[in-house]
Amino acid sequence: MSHQGVAAAFSDASTMIDRSVRLARRNVDTLFVSLLLPLLMMALFVYVFGGAINTGTEYINYVVPGILLLTTGYGASSTAMVVADDMTSGMIDRLRSLPIRSFAVLTGHVTASVARNATSTAIVILAAFAMGFRPSGNVLDWLGTIGLLLLYVLALSWLAAGLGVIAKTVESASTLSFFMLFLPYLSSAFVQPETMPSWLRPISEHQPITPVIETVRSLLIGTPMGNTGWIALAWCCGLLLFSFVLATTLYRRKTNH
Repeated sequence: MSHQGVAAAFSDASTMIDRSVRLARRNVDTLFVSLLLPLLMMALFVYVFGGAINTGTEYINYVVPGILLLTTGYGASSTAMVVADDMTSGMIDRLRSLPIRSFAVLTGHVTASVARNATSTAIVILAAFAMGFRPSGNVLDWLGTIGLLLLYVLALSWLAAGLGVIAKTVESASTLSFFMLFLPYLSSAFVQPETMPSWLRPISEHQPITPVIETVRSLLIGTPMGNTGWIALAWCCGLLLFSFVLATTLYRRKTNH
């Protein structure tokens, strides 16, 4: 690609990112819900269930990493609905008549999703500190946590974008992305897998979210990591590659763009 081509591609992506960020700022309801629900879940588990759950440490220190993953799931799932709205409202048809590269549309939505999730996650962390969260991680541990969470959010956002492309309506996009909200409940986010029934424990231990949570937990509160970090990184990178290829391929096929 020539220098002019690179500049044009960057310009297209910047334009669509700016559009998506402005749309996200205007959608106050989605922002409010994606932030309020994780906060309510954290308060529910810490103040209502936390006293009855034994994890070998302060329960709020145990549960916060899971809440962070839950927060990113809520934020990323809304990307599917925004993309579906573009696909069904005629917006894509208007863009096809313009000299805009196809990848720029999805890139805009994914970047807005990452920015939205970063804001929500920061607020949840501040609320956790107010509720008694006391991590022991140093600066490098926090940087590792932030990097892993960003990678995870990026992978989920591309997956949500792909689901939004194939959804027939905004409502069906919400249904398709439901598993992003449900899967953390089957992980080690809220209770230790050892306490689960024998048929459910393998699902909890070997699904992609559990190693990510355990890695964040290890970095922030010092639990043993073992090879969990590499497994989490492999899951996130694999999911990102799969989601990116899936979303861009489906978009090109559906729009012939």
